[in-house]
Amino acid sequence: MTYPPKGNSTAPPGWGAPTMPAVPPQSGPPVPPPGPAAPEPRPPRRTAFAEGVDRLRAAATTEPGRLRIIGAVLALLVIAFGAVTAWQMTDRSAAADDVLHSSQPLSAGAADIYRSLADANTQASSGFLAGGQEPADSRKQYEADIRTAADKLITAAASSEPGSPSADTIAKLNKLLPEYKGLVERARANNRLGYPLGGAYLRYANDKMQHQMLPAAEKLYTTENQRLNSDYADAKPYPWAAIGLGVLALGGLFWAQRRNYRRTNRVLNQGLAGATAASAVVLLWLVVGHSVARAGLEESYDHGVRSLHVLNDARIASLKARGNENLTLVSRGAETRKLANGDTVDAFDDDFNKQMGDLTTGLAKAASLADDKAGADPVKAATANMKEWKSRHKVARKADDSGDYQGALDKVIGSTAKQPTRVCFAGVDSSLEMAIGHEQSEFKQAASDGRGAMTGLALGAAVLAVLAAAGAVLGIGRRLSEYR
Repeated sequence: MTYPPKGNSTAPPGWGAPTMPAVPPQSGPPVPPPGPAAPEPRPPRRTAFAEGVDRLRAAATTEPGRLRIIGAVLALLVIAFGAVTAWQMTDRSAAADDVLHSSQPLSAGAADIYRSLADANTQASSGFLAGGQEPADSRKQYEADIRTAADKLITAAASSEPGSPSADTIAKLNKLLPEYKGLVERARANNRLGYPLGGAYLRYANDKMQHQMLPAAEKLYTTENQRLNSDYADAKPYPWAAIGLGVLALGGLFWAQRRNYRRTNRVLNQGLAGATAASAVVLLWLVVGHSVARAGLEESYDHGVRSLHVLNDARIASLKARGNENLTLVSRGAETRKLANGDTVDAFDDDFNKQMGDLTTGLAKAASLADDKAGADPVKAATANMKEWKSRHKVARKADDSGDYQGALDKVIGSTAKQPTRVCFAGVDSSLEMAIGHEQSEFKQAASDGRGAMTGLALGAAVLAVLAAAGAVLGIGRRLSEYR
């Protein structure tokens, strides 16, 4: 067992109280120990485009690099030339094909619809004037006109876009055609029974034809003509973009060959020469082929479409005039009109005179457009018949105005011995039909020639452009091989 020592508990002499070590004065907060140095800031990352420009600039300082750049640019130019040529000529070729096989036939079909309806109206009135037992040829022609109009409407409906103005017009005509036929049949039935009501039904049928059906057919004809003009406008313009690229590509190829000659003193680089030849062929083919096609299309319009428009209008005017001449006798003065000078005239006879004026103007214009004897002779024959028609019509009107209704009827629909106006009308109509057939064949020939000049141009340009690009690359590659 241990005990603490006894005695005084004070510290022995010489031992003082413990003290803390002195701390030197501080001037601020304590400084942390030094650590690793901070990293230097990195430069901003460059874009791929900027790096590519730098590489291109560095490559351009050497001859191999410059040759690679020249080869790439030449190949790009030639390929662009071929692609644009193929694109533009494909569009123009398609438009020319539409002119030949789509829009012009549809325009002609719309004219046939108008002509068939007008002629059906004329035949209906002619048969009515003949009395209860109408002539068989008149009835047969009426039925043929109605069938032609119905068939042409079916063709036009199949070629029109749903919801388009043409489709709406065709639907309207398809609705009105059976209504018109019903009115004509009622007029015939009452006429055979000797009822005066037949004349009222015929006038009502004529009113439906003149104010609803023929305006709708004329609208369809106008719409199809606008479509035809649009196709011509798409087919005829020169492909300036392709021509410009072709000139630029040839200029680049000539410059590359001249540069090659000045640096190597070699006259011919086979690859570049082949590329130049192929590009020159494409450019020449493009300019000459499109010029020939344009000339053919312009000829088909000037000597085909324009003449057809005038002749169709003239024929329609003659048909409407004949119908009004017949209705003048059918109505027997029931329809009158007051002129600006205050005179009261028969409405149908007034329309007859207006349409004969249109026919006279149309025949004169058609004669000026006829470019050969085969086209001019039918127009001359139609003009001669038209003049005789006017003369005989005056005689018929004089007889009717004097009260000789039967004499007037004989002068309009009588036998050939009585010199009726129907013979003159038939001469005008058959002559115009012959002229229209001639102009239609001229259009087809010229438009076919124009369309044929573009055949193979788009595909040929694409193939030759690929060959030209390959030649340019091979030519430049031949020079690059000398540096390896």
